[in-house]
Amino acid sequence: MKSLTLLRHAKSSWNTAGLADRDRPLNKRGQRDAPLMGKRIGAQDIRPSLIISSPAVRAWTTARIIAESINYPREFLQRDERLYGASVDTIMDVIADQDPGFNNIMIVGHNPGLTRFANYLLKDITSNLPTCGVVSVLIDSDDWNLRGRPVATLTLLDYPKRAQ
Repeated sequence: MKSLTLLRHAKSSWNTAGLADRDRPLNKRGQRDAPLMGKRIGAQDIRPSLIISSPAVRAWTTARIIAESINYPREFLQRDERLYGASVDTIMDVIADQDPGFNNIMIVGHNPGLTRFANYLLKDITSNLPTCGVVSVLIDSDDWNLRGRPVATLTLLDYPKRAQ
């Protein structure tokens, strides 16, 4: 069994004119929501052995905040350029490239790719994964090749505005 967690970056700022999309930081809501979701992820006992993030500032910052909240060593965080604006196929490729010795992986990225990928794993689980939303699944597989739709079981669907 493998555990895969998909996390959309926290809410980002659009306030700086001319700032490249990749360089947008978290806004105040994002800075508030990321630690909140880190606590909620930790309370579900989700402990990734590997966290891979898009290199975009908003995703990388979210990954660092979540890592701190769940006591994941920041020096083990990885960035993968392919996750910026990634399609379902690209997300699958990033995951498939990981060592099968990792049993619990977290991907931090962007929409629409993450929503589409969540729906690939669990048919019609969400029409939109909100900012800082998380989907975690158990996958009946010994490796990270997810082509052919492996059996996935939902373990967590959560987002900041969801009632607790």
